[in-house]
Amino acid sequence: MLAIVCPGQGSQTPGFLSPWLEVPGVADHLGLLSDIAQLDLVEHGTVSGEETIKDTAVAQPLIVAAGLIAAKALTANDPLDLSTVVAGHSVGEITASAIAGALSENDAMAFVRERANAMARSAAQAPTGMSAVLGGDPADVLAAIEAAGLTPANSNGGGQVVAAGTLEQLQAFAANPPAKARVVPLKVAGAFHTVHMEPAVSVLEALRPQLSPSSPALTLLSNYDGEPVAGGEQNLDSLIAQVSRPVRWDLCMEEMLSVGITGLLELTPAGTLTGLAKRGMKGVATLALKTPDDLEAARDFIAEHTRQTPQSLTTVEEKSGDTNQ
Repeated sequence: MLAIVCPGQGSQTPGFLSPWLEVPGVADHLGLLSDIAQLDLVEHGTVSGEETIKDTAVAQPLIVAAGLIAAKALTANDPLDLSTVVAGHSVGEITASAIAGALSENDAMAFVRERANAMARSAAQAPTGMSAVLGGDPADVLAAIEAAGLTPANSNGGGQVVAAGTLEQLQAFAANPPAKARVVPLKVAGAFHTVHMEPAVSVLEALRPQLSPSSPALTLLSNYDGEPVAGGEQNLDSLIAQVSRPVRWDLCMEEMLSVGITGLLELTPAGTLTGLAKRGMKGVATLALKTPDDLEAARDFIAEHTRQTPQSLTTVEEKSGDTNQ
């Protein structure tokens, strides 16, 4: 059984879209997405430097567009089986919504355009940020984050929680970390998925009447609780609220395990979520679709794991142990 997952902000690197522009039709597709995003995504995906593409207003549309072009190239001749589970981390949930059919591509790009600009404005109001907390006892880590006045903005599973708040709070937290834990500052421009992003929620609510959400054709998991969303409007509710509430990727991984996922394929810019899966989804095969050179292997991977049923997961684990790639 297959899961397609879409990464969030911070996964982009300079020039990562350059090889994709060699795929027929991608340049035109990216041009159309650029028009909706009101950004030159071709330039940002090929020649823009690290500081430019780290900007929230650029990074978010760039990541969603990258996932959409990779998904189209991957499934152009063979649509995804209806048993496929789709999920995205943070802004990647917008990509996942489009792949699952809960949003059109146009609506997804309009949504991420407004989300990115509104979150960038919110981040500019005060010096805030995020830090990854690696290791430590989970209960102790959460207690320490809350005691520092921070928010556990991303619960990523595999022993990783991301704390978010003011830079002053983060510096004090790093100076006195939880026992057996490391605190690593992240290269992001604000405290995403916290109360600091609440001004962006009203911007997205104002956009709502211009969107036409649909019930997803594929199983689409919510960052809120890891559960499948019930319909298009409910998914849109979740996407809007997600801006200022924590991302529970750990619960998404738990749900994927509970339904018997045997293979997890991450769309470009890939690597982060397959890394988390290797730690938090033992026994599940993973594949990171980073460049067009990976397309043939990705199609084979889809075919292999679409054929498998949840009941076959036990057999796979018993025969091969940890099948991470």
